[in-house]
Amino acid sequence: MPLSQTLKLAIRFSLREMRGGLSGFMIFLTCIALGVAAIGGVNSVARAITAGVANEGQTLLGGDIRFELNQREMTDAERAFVAQLGTLAESANMRSMARLEDGSDQSLAEVKAVDDAYPLYGALLTEPALSRAELFGERAGAFGAAAPDIFFERMGIELGDRIKLGSATFEVRARIVAEPDAISDGFGFAPRLMVSLEGLRASGLIQPGSLVEHAYKVRLPPNSTEADLVAIRDVAAERFPEAGWSVRTRSNAAPALASNIERFSQFLTLVGLTALVVGGVGVANAVSAYLDGKRGVIATFKSLGASGGFVFTVYLVQILIIAGIGIIAGLALGALMPFAAGAVLSSIIPVPAEGGFYPMALAMAALFGVLVTLAFALLPLGRARDVPATALFREMGFGGRGLPRLAYVAASLGLAVILALLAIWFSGDRRIAAIFVGATIFAFIVLRSVGVAVQWLARKSPRVRSTALRLAIGNIHRPGALTPSVVLSLGLGLTLLVTLALIDGNLRRQIAGSLPERAPNFFFVDIQAGEVDAFAALVQEAAPAGKLMRVPMLRGRIMALNGVDVQTMQVPPEGAWVLRGDRGLTYSATIPENATLSQGEWWPEDYDGEPLVSFSADEAREIGLEIGGTVTVNVLGRNVTARIANFREVQWESMGINFVMVFSPNTFAGAPHSWLATLSVEGATAADESRILNVVTRAYPTVTTVRVKDALDVVNRIVAQLGTAIRAAASVALIASVLVLAGALAAGNRARIHDAVVLKTLGATRRTLIAAFSFEYLLIGLATALFALFAGGIAAWFIVARIMTLPSSFLPEVAASTILFALVLTVGIGLVGTWRVLGHKAAPVLRNL
Repeated sequence: MPLSQTLKLAIRFSLREMRGGLSGFMIFLTCIALGVAAIGGVNSVARAITAGVANEGQTLLGGDIRFELNQREMTDAERAFVAQLGTLAESANMRSMARLEDGSDQSLAEVKAVDDAYPLYGALLTEPALSRAELFGERAGAFGAAAPDIFFERMGIELGDRIKLGSATFEVRARIVAEPDAISDGFGFAPRLMVSLEGLRASGLIQPGSLVEHAYKVRLPPNSTEADLVAIRDVAAERFPEAGWSVRTRSNAAPALASNIERFSQFLTLVGLTALVVGGVGVANAVSAYLDGKRGVIATFKSLGASGGFVFTVYLVQILIIAGIGIIAGLALGALMPFAAGAVLSSIIPVPAEGGFYPMALAMAALFGVLVTLAFALLPLGRARDVPATALFREMGFGGRGLPRLAYVAASLGLAVILALLAIWFSGDRRIAAIFVGATIFAFIVLRSVGVAVQWLARKSPRVRSTALRLAIGNIHRPGALTPSVVLSLGLGLTLLVTLALIDGNLRRQIAGSLPERAPNFFFVDIQAGEVDAFAALVQEAAPAGKLMRVPMLRGRIMALNGVDVQTMQVPPEGAWVLRGDRGLTYSATIPENATLSQGEWWPEDYDGEPLVSFSADEAREIGLEIGGTVTVNVLGRNVTARIANFREVQWESMGINFVMVFSPNTFAGAPHSWLATLSVEGATAADESRILNVVTRAYPTVTTVRVKDALDVVNRIVAQLGTAIRAAASVALIASVLVLAGALAAGNRARIHDAVVLKTLGATRRTLIAAFSFEYLLIGLATALFALFAGGIAAWFIVARIMTLPSSFLPEVAASTILFALVLTVGIGLVGTWRVLGHKAAPVLRNL
């Protein structure tokens, strides 16, 4: 018979057999739909946010192109060049202390000062709505200001109340409802306080060396194109090679947000793929159980002369049709996610998610769904193909037939390899994706080994007197036992959950306990060079038992490494942060007390040769630096090249004063700069900290004081939000594990019915059988939980200790909850199915023996 006719006949038989419905395939459908929905939905939401950022780029950036400078304003020549491009708006951002007029309380604020042209795009919405003059103008000795609700709550003030900022007085006249370009200013540890540029200058906060960022936003003519923006950047770089400014365009309005969204979506995609792969175990179980129920049909086909290939095609078509239904359901859910995410994310990310249809994201999810289905269905289908009709009529099923012929094994492995390669290819960070895929493959192999080991231990265990326990141990290692399927299905999901729970728990413990104990109580920023000694004396008087550390500080941007422009370099993601944006810089004649040299030598205290720099060892290794290489940094509009003299190990986790780069003192001779200081007071109470903060703020209103506890509280809230989101994503894989577990147990019900009927006929009571099945599920669940704790503990330790370089500890509460959860799942789901098994009548089963 020609191939086309064979295929048509196979399709016709497949459709006829499916008239009975999808009984037995609901877990198959749910697993495929869940994984496809997770992958398609996450990527659709990420693309929706990216589209929202692109469409709102001008508003989010505050212009078509934006030039940013740290610690200095534009020169006349630079300003003239920028101003001739179009309409210019200038703003300045810095952190400072806002105080009540009587000095009784104060709070850190993210101060943003704007000019008359602000905003160039979008609208600043305030309540009440005021004109710019009414909102920011000077009136009765006070400049105007606006702030969000959280600022009013922290300061305990109402509309119309006055505050002090530096040496100037401000009247808070409105609440900020919407700030159009807030996201382009980056993440802030404190609430916004918006004032005018005139008001900020009058405050005296802008002094030589102050940590202030000046932003110059330009509205270009309406017909400007992306090519025009690129040309402007090129001309700016050519005419002002040492400006040291950061230039962003409307197409890159929020690079940090875009990068974070990309990383998070990649992580969730990999979690979704894990759920899909876990669901693949459910596919294999469902296909095996379905084919086992079709033994008579398959035997009849073969007895009537049907070839093994025809049988294979009939059931492959059925599996693909069923998978197609699951994939379509998953795609429908994934396509709806961008619309649902808009409302949820609006309170978290100030970017409108563009609800829409994203075919590429959905196509990728569908492709993964098809590959997983085929990879896991081919083995049971191939096994059914080669079983002779006589064996099908005699045997209970396919469980004891071993592996199918080599072609099916090779095809299944080939599809698994393609799936892994595509997962890595579609990921932005292919190194992380490769590690994730490798870990999943390794977990599969190890879990299979664990299942085999559990069966071997059960087989070698000594004979016990309890009948129920003896039956349970026998069930664990008998042919066709559920042990491998249960361990594999539940193990992956539990391991992922344990890993994330331990990482989250360790981070929370560090932020809430260990870090505050090691970290200083305060950071003091923008201490003027002429005031640093008097400031130190005041702090020591206010906190006699405290330890004050102070260092000079500048801001600079790395422009080149070994003479190569960093914008043309490809560096690993873990080291890219060093080259992104501005870095804090310092100089020192001696080795910093919280660092140790790992390579090279420190310069003499009276050194006066070529500029030298000490680089942090880990970061230097990540970006490929060596002793003797050069680093070019731009500081205050001037490029400075220094030779790398040594590497040092830096204890970032101490949260003390640490810098990536420490220069020889002669490098920045004569450059205006401020000082940074930390204060550690052992055993200080909240009242002590409030008193010290009040004393410093009253005496030095231009010094910015950051209480570390407040900063850690902000970080803790962010970690908590991320932890919740990550655990929610991981629960998708766990749900798939539970579904597969239920499917695996359901797939073994026919054999269970046979065993139960025979045992009851021989005199076993219902209580004995329930106890036997309970012991079986208990032992398998305990073995799976112990493996998950071991594997998840190693993975979490590696991430926390090696990647995050934080102390890592095993959390007993995670261990206890994991074991309890695994036992409840395996015993609970197992007994639900067992109860139905025990209710079967003996006669119908005995007649078929």
